[in-house]
Amino acid sequence: MPGERLPEAALPSPEELIQQMRNEIRAGRHWFEALLGTVARWRLPEEVVDGERYRYLIGGEAFDWLRLAERLIDAARDLIPAEEAEALLFEGRWPLEMGDEEFAARIGPAKHAAHLNFLYGVLVEQALQLHVEEEVQKEIRSCVWGQTLRDDSVVFERIYGFGREELRARYYEETGRFLEDAISYDDLLEFTYWLFKFRLRRQDKARVASDTRKGLAQLSRMELAVAARRMGARLDEAEFRERFSAAS
Repeated sequence: MPGERLPEAALPSPEELIQQMRNEIRAGRHWFEALLGTVARWRLPEEVVDGERYRYLIGGEAFDWLRLAERLIDAARDLIPAEEAEALLFEGRWPLEMGDEEFAARIGPAKHAAHLNFLYGVLVEQALQLHVEEEVQKEIRSCVWGQTLRDDSVVFERIYGFGREELRARYYEETGRFLEDAISYDDLLEFTYWLFKFRLRRQDKARVASDTRKGLAQLSRMELAVAARRMGARLDEAEFRERFSAAS
């Protein structure tokens, strides 16, 4: 994780960390506390386990901590209540009451900062795309003579100024990563975070603020639809400006 580099020989292996987590749970520590402690000590940005790639650090700076939680839960299924694990992974609902500041302290400041990058750069960006997609769909439905817009391309043009295929080509030019038509989960997150950074580079501050408000509002509506979801941070425009004003 950013700011946490250690000599390779000093890095604890995933197996050692997982075994320590399992031992803590067996000794009576709540599994969620043990899991967060493991997240704090984790050093690998990605790995392949049984043929499946787990990428925890998106774009080198956005931490998908729930992806790591999924990996750790899979390694301790026999010690974790299934309903609590599913609530965390599929609803973002924590099994313990814990404030945002405590969560940040448990996973450490560097990882929490990267976690905020993920929330704003991936989740809010996805919410912004959904918001614009719904706007386009309303326009399509109100068109008297039938379909006149292609919502799959118009959404990207309205937000980023280019269609999907042009953006994929620019992404390849910048990153060297070619996106297949059947895009993987990890690659989709990488592309979304790249789109977020691309938007910040191109838009003026007023447009960035307007689009961010749209994304936050859409995410808030989604959050209300899945009550009790917890993300480990309050998301608002003031926090966004503080973190990303230099980039816009």
